[in-house]
Amino acid sequence: MGVVYHTHYLDYFEAARTEALRDLGVRYRDLETRGIIMPVVSVDVQYRGPAEYDDLLTIEAHFPRMPSVRVPIDYTVRQHDATDVLATGHTDLCFMDAEQRRPIRIPDTVRDAFQPVLRDA
Repeated sequence: MGVVYHTHYLDYFEAARTEALRDLGVRYRDLETRGIIMPVVSVDVQYRGPAEYDDLLTIEAHFPRMPSVRVPIDYTVRQHDATDVLATGHTDLCFMDAEQRRPIRIPDTVRDAFQPVLRDA
């Protein structure tokens, strides 16, 4: 159809949140080394307009509040250098003990990384 397949937006969200966390000083690899994983527990996407193959896109990831056990993340997808929104979305991730496969509270180091950028911390 000449447009980006709908599930690719989930890959875009993953890349955006990985880079957003990295910008805060939180690397997935470091968490996994400590036995902490962050699976996606819910996802929602609203498609507003098509992205076409070979379009240059900007995907913004925004953390609306301090994570606790869950990590809420909002996304906006636009054509690069454009204002029209092509898609919006939301994911909830969960801090989880990799061995026990049980939810855990936000690690102190992650809370410390979020503290300067989130007001309701």
